[in-house]
Formats: sequence, structure tokens, C-alpha cells
Amino acid sequence: MVLPEVASALDWVMDKSLVLGYTKIGPAVRRAWWPADPEPGALAGRHVLVTGASGGLGLASARGLARLGAVVHLTGRDAGRLDRARSDLLREQPLAHVRTHVADISDLAATAQFARDFASEVPRLHAVVHNAGVLPPRRTTTPEGHELTLATHVLGPHVLTYGLRDVLAGGRVVVVTSGGAYGQRLAVDDPEYASGDYSGVTAYARTKRMQLVLTRLWADDLAARSIAAHAMHPGWADTPGVTDSLPRFAALTRPLLRDAASGSDTAVWLAATGDAIGTGGFWHDRRRRPTHYAPVGVETPEQVDRFWTFVREQTGVPTTGD
Repeated sequence: MVLPEVASALDWVMDKSLVLGYTKIGPAVRRAWWPADPEPGALAGRHVLVTGASGGLGLASARGLARLGAVVHLTGRDAGRLDRARSDLLREQPLAHVRTHVADISDLAATAQFARDFASEVPRLHAVVHNAGVLPPRRTTTPEGHELTLATHVLGPHVLTYGLRDVLAGGRVVVVTSGGAYGQRLAVDDPEYASGDYSGVTAYARTKRMQLVLTRLWADDLAARSIAAHAMHPGWADTPGVTDSLPRFAALTRPLLRDAASGSDTAVWLAATGDAIGTGGFWHDRRRRPTHYAPVGVETPEQVDRFWTFVREQTGVPTTGD
């Protein structure tokens, strides 16, 4: 057994090196010391909602949750892809309970209605896994006028989380973010990315930074309902999100990329573990990580307050304290 202090030091080196920590090397080594798997049947009969579950990390998360007995609800924008995802999952796990819902998280009004409909159907929800993601090649706005990555990664999840907060009482929220958040500061002066030369990769990373801040805000605000909120990042995984959006990066790193199951492992663990893990954490490979790679560019309380105000104003969603 690896000694705790040695494991901690090695884990830190792997995390800071990126290649050792973010690739498939990470879980291969860290399994020697990371927390135990959830008990078999840990989620038996419990309902879990996974957004962006037509493929990639979302579908991998759904597979892991279903193996633990959860009634898994898959959402996505394309009914055909959702049906294929459900069929694939049931082919592997014939006794799994899987339901599909067509929902576009970037459409705030439709997401609010979806939350109301879902809450009337499922009176008690154990967890929401926010996995839906986009990386557009050019700046795109939704019909409601919001930049697409912002709507998909930040505003829509806020609407959905608070629309489900009554049925989520005592449950968990898991946000699938990205290590790319380390490369960006909180963009409070231009959250809609309306100025400057637009980059889809930058827009993605900016909103992933926002997700880290939003998760901590949710954790504080939803504690009154005993809802725990955590963010995690999957490392570098061989999924369509990487191979389609970052083909050069994928080609260079493919031999080291994790599979989708390894990338989604921590999301499944956060949703199912019986360990006392508190709330408001940022996780990778079942361990809390710092929200900044180095102590620079850390958002100030004033910036966080401005961001929180922006999210609430743009969604029109009151928080628990309002």
C-alpha cells in the first residue's frame, strides 16, 4: 500500500504536470489510493438526470450510474441520438431503467418548462449531472440573445438546477467542467464575449471558469435545502467533444487519452459515494483540486458578486435567499 504522504506528493506532481495527471496514466496510478467505489446498488431506485447524455462523457456517466441501480434520465437535443444512446445502454445492461427527454439546455425558457414538467413526473431526484457542452467555431447567439457557450454551460444549468431544487432537496448537483478553466479568469466585464476576436476554445474555457465559481455559489445558496454541489473535470478523454472540436490536439495525444468511462468516473462517484465529502468542491480523479493552477488571477469577492448578480438577472431565477 502506498503511504499517504508519498501518495499525496505523487498525486500533486501528476496534477501539476498535466500529462501525467490528465491522461490515462492518472487513474491507472491513482487507483492505488483513491476512495473506494460506491457500494453495489448504491443508487438503486434513485432518479438521476444527466444532461448532454447522447454520447461521450454524458453517456458514460449514465452507464456508470445505471450500473449502480439508478433510474437514469438522459437529456439531449436530438431525439434520434437519445434513442440510440438508450438502446446502446440497454444492450449492455438489459435490466437498467433509462428514460429519455429531448431538451436544449441553452434555451432558457424551454429549460424552465422542462424543469417544471420533470418535477411533476419525478417527485424526488437524487442528482443532476450537468454535462451538456458546446464548442462553437464562431460566435453564435441563442434566440434569446445569449452567447451559446454561456447559455449552455452557465445560464441554462442555473435555470435547470433552481427549477428542480424542490425535488432535489437532500440531493446532489455535479457539474462536468474542464481543466481548461485554469487558463481563464472570471470574465465579469464581458460575460457574453461580445468584444474582441472570438475563439470557440477561449469561450469554452471562459465559461468553464464561470462554472467553477457558480458551483461554489450554488453550494452556499442551496445548503439550506441540503443540496450538495460539486464540480469535476474529466482530464483529457477520447470523446467527440475533444476529437471533433480539437482534432490536432486529439491526434497528438490520442495514445494517452482516457476513455470516456475513466473521464466520467469522478462524476459518477460524486453522485453515488456514501463518503462525507461536504459541498462546493472541485474534483479530479476522486480528489479535491484547487480552483486555480497558481495563486494568480483569483477572482475577488466583488467580481464574484457581480457575476452572481449577472446570472440571476439574465435567467430571472431567484435564489434560495431571495
